[in-house]
Amino acid sequence: MEKLIEILEDLQPEVDYETCENLVDGRYLDSLAILSLISEIEDEFDVVVPTVEIIPANFNSAQKIWQLIQKLQED
Repeated sequence: MEKLIEILEDLQPEVDYETCENLVDGRYLDSLAILSLISEIEDEFDVVVPTVEIIPANFNSAQKIWQLIQKLQED
């Protein structure tokens, strides 16, 4: 989770990722940031994020993103 927070802070440093639960809905992450984030996640955690998983619900908080990463690592 720490590495994920580091990646997110590189993209948008002024957000408190520990508590923010509206990263997409609050427009903290736009579509380009999400694409960049997905690329970083795939490289760092050795997973592939399927297109069907690229929905706001999976990217609205660091916790949701972390849950997605763990799910993809299990598959």
